[in-house]
Amino acid sequence: MSSIEERVRKIVIEQLGVTEDQVTLEASFVDDLGADSLDTVELVMALEEEFDAEIPDDQAEAITTVKQAVAFIEGSAKG
Repeated sequence: MSSIEERVRKIVIEQLGVTEDQVTLEASFVDDLGADSLDTVELVMALEEEFDAEIPDDQAEAITTVKQAVAFIEGSAKG
C-alpha cells in the first residue's frame, strides 16, 4: 500500500468515523461509508490540508471513492 493510500485511508477513517475494514479502495464515501454533503466537504478540506494541495470544487465533486481520492492526490503530486 502506498503511503498516499495509507494517509487517505487514515483521513477517511478519522473524518467519517468508520472502521479500517470499511475503507476499501472501491468504497463510496456516500453509499458505502455513510457520508453526507457536509462530511464530503470536510473530507476534501482534510485531504487538502494533509497533502498541501488545492482541490477545485468541480474536481472535488467528482471524487466519490477512496480510489478516486488517492488517484487525484497521486496525480497532483506528479504534476
